[in-house]
Amino acid sequence: MTVTRSDGGPATGTPGEPPATPTTSEPTPKPPVDRRLKALRMFATSITVFNIVGHLFLGFEQSPVTPILALLFGYTLDLVLETLDARFSNRAPGYVGGFGKLVDYLLPTHIAALACAMLLWGNTSMWPYLFAVSIAVGNKYLLRIPVNGRRRHFLNPSNLGIAVTLLLFPWVGIAPPYHFTNDAFGAVDWLIPLGILMAGTMLNVNLTKRWPLILAWVGGFALQAVLRWLLLDHMLVAALAPLTGVAFILFTNYMITDPGTTPNKPRNQMVFGLTTAMVYGVLVSMHVVFGLFFALVITCLLRGVILVCAPWFSRPTVPVTADERSGSTAPS
Repeated sequence: MTVTRSDGGPATGTPGEPPATPTTSEPTPKPPVDRRLKALRMFATSITVFNIVGHLFLGFEQSPVTPILALLFGYTLDLVLETLDARFSNRAPGYVGGFGKLVDYLLPTHIAALACAMLLWGNTSMWPYLFAVSIAVGNKYLLRIPVNGRRRHFLNPSNLGIAVTLLLFPWVGIAPPYHFTNDAFGAVDWLIPLGILMAGTMLNVNLTKRWPLILAWVGGFALQAVLRWLLLDHMLVAALAPLTGVAFILFTNYMITDPGTTPNKPRNQMVFGLTTAMVYGVLVSMHVVFGLFFALVITCLLRGVILVCAPWFSRPTVPVTADERSGSTAPS
């Protein structure tokens, strides 16, 4: 017996059963990309590779064991503080959820620890590096302000660790700028800063979206140099010279652009970058050394004050009725 469709064609399936509903295989939509996590992974990869290459080939001045101990100490301290904070807050620790979750959770600490180990110079002593890492990690738990209903840290962790260490221990200094290309010669001496600049710029343009901050910071840096030349008779070439160094490129692309402690809106980013540059110019005019790090700390503090005071000055929103929206008024 042949079963036919209403249009006369043969039907498929068993007689007496309803015809099968055709299914369309639509591709499963991809989950949205977490730009913050992707940026953290790329930041961590970049600074790890640069540290390895620096100690093996470029002539980094610190002992090769310095970044290793800084990482181990930073990991341990962060896990202990997160465990205690989660217990007191009655929540699950942020690293719970498997090895991948643990790795992603430790990325900020990984970056901060390597930055402190790479940028500081404590001579033969190891504890200045560990002290800087402890400030960087502890800052995220001790110095928090309410932001959009959540308590968040507002000071750049690695920059704060470096600045506090330099301030409290005058015999500790910054790693000499030449050590980033100490053993590089010829074209390699130019390719290293060019590669860092290109990688950092692509990262900040595509993921962190902090390119307005970078433009304002670099433009503001040039502006303060010109103002010091015009008003204080400083040498213009010397004032602009830091722009050409690898240390400045690293600070611009990997330090000041920290997404967790900088504004999101482009206009506010430009204010942040310009403010940092102007504060730096004031500090240099007052003969304060290591002005880059102190200028960023001061700017982050100013932003923190604004974030704390902003709710006091915000205008309360009054609910609008349907009559007000339509423009009608009630009869008197």
